[in-house]
Amino acid sequence: MARKSSRDAISAEPTQRQLRVGEMVRHVIANLLVRGDVHDDALSGYVVSVPEVRMSPDLKIATAYVMPLGGDGGDVVVEALNRNKKFIRGCVAKEVNLKYMPDLRFHYDDTFDEVSRIDAIMRTGKVQQDLEND
Repeated sequence: MARKSSRDAISAEPTQRQLRVGEMVRHVIANLLVRGDVHDDALSGYVVSVPEVRMSPDLKIATAYVMPLGGDGGDVVVEALNRNKKFIRGCVAKEVNLKYMPDLRFHYDDTFDEVSRIDAIMRTGKVQQDLEND
């Protein structure tokens, strides 16, 4: 029976390289959006933040999580960014030195919505009652 190396193990944790490359790609995309280099009428009324970019293990896919400030119009922003992903990918390729430029995918970041939902649950009477009993 062949022995498995640590390289063969599938890990849920991203590697240091994935994190580093994801952060570099995030900075470039955020700068493009701040400077207004992505010319799309759908994006003109929004200030978009890029909280996170997750890289696939082979660094061929970059999933960028975006959120317009205020939270309104997330679908419009994601659709506009996905329409312009070839242009954005070209700009990222000029800034980030990689052997293969990853394919970009944009998704709405619902982390803040989830935090609000959990906060509302924590403030309910039943949870407060349980906390008081402890």
